[in-house]
Amino acid sequence: MSTQPTVAAEVEGRTIAALLRRNATEHAGLPALTSLDDPDSPTLTWAELREHVAAIARGLSDLGLRSGQRMLIMAPSRPEHLIADLAAANLGAVPCTAYSTLSSEQIRYVANHSAAPVAVLAGQAELRRWRPVLDDLTNLRHIVVLDPDDAAEAGERSVEFVDFIDYSALRDRGAALHAARPETFERLTDAVRPDDPLSMIYTSGTTGVPKGVVLSHRNAIHEAVAVHALHDSPPHLSNIAYLPLAHIAERELSLYMPVVRAGHVHTLADPSGIAAALARVRPDTFFGVPRVWEKLVAGLKNMLAGVDQQRRETLLAANALLREGYRLRSAGREVPDELARRIAEADRTVLAPVRELLGLDRLVFASSGAAALPEEVLHFAAGLGIEIHEVWGLSETTGAATTNHAGAFRAGTVGRPIADVEVAVADDGELLVRGPIVFLGYLREDGTIDSPADAEGWFATGDIGSIDEDGFVTITDRKKELIITAGGKNIAPTRIEGLLKEHPLIGQAVAIGDDRPYVTALIVLDDEIAPGWAAARGVETSDLPSLAEHPAVRAEIDRAVDAANERLSRAEQVKRYRVLTEAWTPDSGELTPTLKLKRRVISSRYRADIDALYRT
Repeated sequence: MSTQPTVAAEVEGRTIAALLRRNATEHAGLPALTSLDDPDSPTLTWAELREHVAAIARGLSDLGLRSGQRMLIMAPSRPEHLIADLAAANLGAVPCTAYSTLSSEQIRYVANHSAAPVAVLAGQAELRRWRPVLDDLTNLRHIVVLDPDDAAEAGERSVEFVDFIDYSALRDRGAALHAARPETFERLTDAVRPDDPLSMIYTSGTTGVPKGVVLSHRNAIHEAVAVHALHDSPPHLSNIAYLPLAHIAERELSLYMPVVRAGHVHTLADPSGIAAALARVRPDTFFGVPRVWEKLVAGLKNMLAGVDQQRRETLLAANALLREGYRLRSAGREVPDELARRIAEADRTVLAPVRELLGLDRLVFASSGAAALPEEVLHFAAGLGIEIHEVWGLSETTGAATTNHAGAFRAGTVGRPIADVEVAVADDGELLVRGPIVFLGYLREDGTIDSPADAEGWFATGDIGSIDEDGFVTITDRKKELIITAGGKNIAPTRIEGLLKEHPLIGQAVAIGDDRPYVTALIVLDDEIAPGWAAARGVETSDLPSLAEHPAVRAEIDRAVDAANERLSRAEQVKRYRVLTEAWTPDSGELTPTLKLKRRVISSRYRADIDALYRT
């Protein structure tokens, strides 16, 4: 049972469409949307944003998009993406962002399964993936292309039954329709109901065919209100939208929470530019999947090796002080007055300038989810004055079902349930969730929505975990990913992988051992950290294949594996490992767009390497 006060009254009767209208009147002049990629693009206020949404909504309606129909979007994080998404939602249609890494075959599946008559694509990169299967998409009638030149070229190479439309032309046509009859858009907004579908998210398909997760207005608004209530955060917060909007966390944080709280979203199309964007925006909130935080901490540790000894010792001493305070508070203990005084002084004089340099000095709250964050990363960041609150949830729970927050956190857990949400443990250890954030259900091929919740409203999440006496939830692993060794031992691979990745040299690791006599690991060097680490130690080579074989690097990986094994039980310990010579990325296929391991792909692709680890 949730320990938080109910927020149901604040959510009741509201829709994203109606809240967008509220923002355009009550917060008309406040900034709403800024592109970090286009310096010539002006920041849109809430009043201006709604006018853009109205124009695109009328344009889409003119194309024939109707309430209840799905609309696919494949584009990076940019203003037109958010505007098109909100426009479809104001029509009562169901926008669905597809990961840009989908293959043509995967596009065929999601396009036909969703029966979307309209798709919005960024440009040539997306068109190349779609064009091979356009003849097979029986429901698709219109493709809106965001980049004008690409739209013109696509139109010249038109496919039978599919029209290509330039986004700006669609906007101009819709703006004229809206100007002629503005009351039409208001009627569309009024027709949307809280329990209507708001959006659909396809699961990343790590364990099989992607499923279409259908979320309601009530789901999204309850999540936003409950999370902000926990953090006691003020309205009008800023953030950076840089992760794919097909990721539930980014969708909630950069689409729905800003509408609910009249926030200011800065879009960034290329996630690799996030470090510079942080320094430029200095956002109030920041969410990072574990890999983002791991790279940030690894980079800082690497930088420490290059500063003079006195400065390094000062920084490490300050870090140790803040870590001690964090450790005490995490355990629910008071921080002694003298320690608190020393922490405040170290933070003000030593660490505050570091946070300002990083662009993280204005954070109201920082969070991480989608996978476990190594505790060393969590504690090192806390030692910089950046307390990362781990959350847990799924697309099916509209994001966070549980979260830590400044008033109640426990390192190594994912916090307690948010308001009006219950979490329970089934007999087999699987976590169950019940409450207003549980999705409407999965889209079936006939267009109906099928809810997998049981008769009492409980949804089985597929995650294995536990709940302590204070209500804090700990995740062990995905139910389908547990390793069962030949000796019958049940082992959670993510714990092993997290400990290995605490070393900055290790970018990715996967634990192997299902039906095997012992645990082994495949290890991938961090392609950003490893060259700098090697150069600082006089290693002349910098390319990943050479580094993977270098004796100094191998000796360091040996030490990293030994350090991890010291914290593991005998059955969990990594007996042998192999360092691979190429980085894993979503494009290379081993990682999902949210940087989770695709275990089936890895097991198949590296079968020979894995088999070699078990030869005597």
